[in-house]
Amino acid sequence: MLEEIEHRMTPLASEHAALVAAVASSRDRDAFERLFDHFGPRINAYLIRLGCDRAMAEEVTQDTMVSLWRKAHLFEPEKSSLATWLYRIARNRRIDLLRRDRVDFVDPDSFALDIPDESGVNADQMLDAQVRDDVLRTAMASLPAEQLALVRMAFFESLSHSEIAEKTGLPLGTVKSRIRLAFTRLRRALEANGVVEAD
Repeated sequence: MLEEIEHRMTPLASEHAALVAAVASSRDRDAFERLFDHFGPRINAYLIRLGCDRAMAEEVTQDTMVSLWRKAHLFEPEKSSLATWLYRIARNRRIDLLRRDRVDFVDPDSFALDIPDESGVNADQMLDAQVRDDVLRTAMASLPAEQLALVRMAFFESLSHSEIAEKTGLPLGTVKSRIRLAFTRLRRALEANGVVEAD
């Protein structure tokens, strides 16, 4: 079973699972530091995108990574990626802090994850999709303007490469290569955050 799970995981996800296992089994500080270095900045950025100020984002990030240290034995790689697990901890900790600071706080998102929709999609799948969307949105914002414009025409306006070339006056080969470069960058960003599998 473990071999089958590892076979389905990306190399990065397998590495993260091994590091968590080292933290769980022997309190391996080096393994924890590597996980902290990888996920700390990503969780912090995720929290800021959710609307946390820098101080709260740092506090929640620290709490999340402390939870990883203390509860590494609870991580189940067959159920979710480490990124999803940590983002869920961070999101829940953020909600706890907001509730503590504001008695009347109600997070509308907290209900959406507790109740599966009629299609049968569960909370983990919904959170995976939310994390993937957040990472993709950030990655798209980092694309060069000329690549982003072409991606938008191809996918939001549903234009063919030929139509894009005609509309922009660019050679067809340039359109194709810029879109290919954009996809490569987007895929790398998703892989780095553990939300798509590497080839």
